[in-house]
Amino acid sequence: MKKRGSCRSLLPMAAITLLLAGCRGGAEAVGTAARPITMFFVPSVNSEQLAISADELAKLLEKETGYKVKGSVGNSYSAVVEAMGAGRVDLGWLNPFGYVLAHDKYGVEPLLITTRRGSRSYFGVIITRKDSGINSITDLKGKRFAFVDPLSTSGTIYPKLAMMAVGIDPEKDLGQKMWGMTHDKVVIAVYQKQVDAGAIYGGGGSDARARVEGTIPDVMQQTKIIGQTDPIPNDNVSVRKDLPAEVKAKLKTALLKISKTDQGRRILEEYDIDGLEQVQDSDYDTLRKAAQALGINLEKAVQPKKA
Repeated sequence: MKKRGSCRSLLPMAAITLLLAGCRGGAEAVGTAARPITMFFVPSVNSEQLAISADELAKLLEKETGYKVKGSVGNSYSAVVEAMGAGRVDLGWLNPFGYVLAHDKYGVEPLLITTRRGSRSYFGVIITRKDSGINSITDLKGKRFAFVDPLSTSGTIYPKLAMMAVGIDPEKDLGQKMWGMTHDKVVIAVYQKQVDAGAIYGGGGSDARARVEGTIPDVMQQTKIIGQTDPIPNDNVSVRKDLPAEVKAKLKTALLKISKTDQGRRILEEYDIDGLEQVQDSDYDTLRKAAQALGINLEKAVQPKKA
């Protein structure tokens, strides 16, 4: 009598191949030419430049890990989060609120937190033109306003909280609203008077307006900040929960090494990042409190977009 317990007992070779994966605990063979590691950035700034940076970073990761890596930029913040939940994206450069959604809904794990000018946190700011006649957040009633992506932490979530803190209902009190923009496009919309004010990241030495100074040299002189949010924990690098542990460890080690090289620093600077550090999920608990304050349902915040 044959012993039981082996996945290979009296099975044809095709079935053996399939079941061997089960014997190994279902670990997926990623990082190969047939199944490269997929790395996506959320489209918070100029997507064309981000795509170049993503491709360059992918090549550095391939060199450090031996894995095949494909870098790209998502169509929206929620698209990247949803793709990680579906297993189509292995490594995501997520904005803070996008990470909270991805973790709480799909179990996505934080790998490293970004730093900017040595800080692990930043701010959102509300800007307007100096000639707009708007001098404070309370002056925004009835005004045209530009937000970044609905899931943007500094370009939507925290600015809304700042409005609520002074009695402005961002859903009812604002005039026409523009959505789905990058931070630099919000700056341009304000500068060109397409809107009266807008929300971007800024404060603490990092300001989205600086990204357009090459084409709009007087942007700092013609615009001003009328409000600043509470501190926000920085964006991070995250991995889908069922990515093999060995792959996660290799990617983490490689990213830390790359971030300290001249080429790595140059690439990360395109994302206004100057370093990477250890992180844990509890670093983002303040964002969960912000979601509660705005009545955001984390389970429903990421939904497939209808065509």
